[in-house]
Amino acid sequence: MNIGTVVVLVLLCVVVGLIIRKMIRDKRSGKSLQCGMDCQHCGGHCGHRNE
Repeated sequence: MNIGTVVVLVLLCVVVGLIIRKMIRDKRSGKSLQCGMDCQHCGGHCGHRNE
């Protein structure tokens, strides 16, 4: 592999990691894509406990 391929691969891994981190943080804070980003009003069908 040449240096360009390695740089692109590292950047791609960083971007994917940041996206996954954001999704986990949103889920923990009560925002979920399955609930339209508002788990407080979804009735619990998305799997997130309403507290």
